Amino acid sequence: MFDDTKLWKDRFSRRLKDLSSYLRYIFNGHLVIVLVFLLGAAAFYYQKWIAALSNDFPAALIMAVLIGGFLTYSPVYNFLLEADKVFLLALESRLRNYFFRSGVVSLIFQGYILLMVLAVLMPMYAHVNSSGFHLFFFFFIALLVIKAWNLAASWKIHYFIQPSVYRSDILVRYFCNAVFSYLLFKQANFFILLGILLIMGLYFWSFNARTRDMGLKWDLHIEQEEKRMAAFYRLANLFTDVPKLKDTVKRRKWLDFIIQRIPFSQEKTYLYLFSRSFLRSSDYLGLFIRLTIIGALAIYFLSFGLGQILMAVLFIYITGFQLLPLWNHHQNKLWVDLYPVAPNYKTKAFQFLLMLILAIQAVVFAIFIFLKGEMAIGLSVLAAGIAFCYLFVYFYSKKRIKS
Repeated sequence: MFDDTKLWKDRFSRRLKDLSSYLRYIFNGHLVIVLVFLLGAAAFYYQKWIAALSNDFPAALIMAVLIGGFLTYSPVYNFLLEADKVFLLALESRLRNYFFRSGVVSLIFQGYILLMVLAVLMPMYAHVNSSGFHLFFFFFIALLVIKAWNLAASWKIHYFIQPSVYRSDILVRYFCNAVFSYLLFKQANFFILLGILLIMGLYFWSFNARTRDMGLKWDLHIEQEEKRMAAFYRLANLFTDVPKLKDTVKRRKWLDFIIQRIPFSQEKTYLYLFSRSFLRSSDYLGLFIRLTIIGALAIYFLSFGLGQILMAVLFIYITGFQLLPLWNHHQNKLWVDLYPVAPNYKTKAFQFLLMLILAIQAVVFAIFIFLKGEMAIGLSVLAAGIAFCYLFVYFYSKKRIKS
């Protein structure tokens, strides 16, 4: 006899075991030490920034915009597998308790993150508002209710397949979330907040009525669950091998001009291969772009010269550390071992490409400082960045590759 409670418990315990096994490697890595340092630096400058705020600073508006986005993104972790669309399809009507449990777990996990986000933003709010931290738990409970509404609405929206429905739903829910959050932080009249809650309730009721006779979109839910786990596996893959990780590649024809500059010769075989992998893989190129943008903005808004140099070196280290898996990107492809190319060409190609990527990042960081008119600090960042790139590539990465 089918037992949906037992199925959910098995899936949930298996997911927890899977996550905990990889989290053990993540929290034992050197990257965590760097991230803790970055968080400490960010907290220090955040505190200084708050102290300089005037009493008319629009803290409520900024919090509403940020928290509204977080409330709108409300996926339900369903723990579904690829085979479920075949073996559980006939049992869909008996899985209500299964999906309800998934929704509760999703609310607990995302509610914890909501608590952290609100805790980070509250010092800014308390600085410009006389009520201070006294309303913290009231705000959290109210926003947790809105989070539950978003999870329920998001689940109902996924009964549709039209992209226009998803786009309009995101816009409507974000508007409702942002307006409610803003009025909440401005301590508006209780009946005004109640009126917005009533509108939200009618919104959910309308979609609930329209989807009553619709079937679950199994392919869509399974695909989204796989994407969420793939994002976690990509993070874990920076610290250990993850057999379950599936690579995502894009053609990116507009970047072919970079590849065309590589000479057509035997000793450049691995340089061509690594360059193609870096440009086409979303894991490597996307990561490099994101870290470069975040690092450049962080360095630009810092006003402490030594802090800018240390921040640049830290972001170069993080980028280089997370690009090291590129060395083993083709380790399971036997045809690569058939190349009639000397093994030392592979090492030279990887080191050259890694040095070039990190040097480009160092130059970008220096340019952002030059834009502020701080030429001496910009040159110091450039010199320190290039020197660190050389040490990282030809000493640190060499040991990591061998190990």
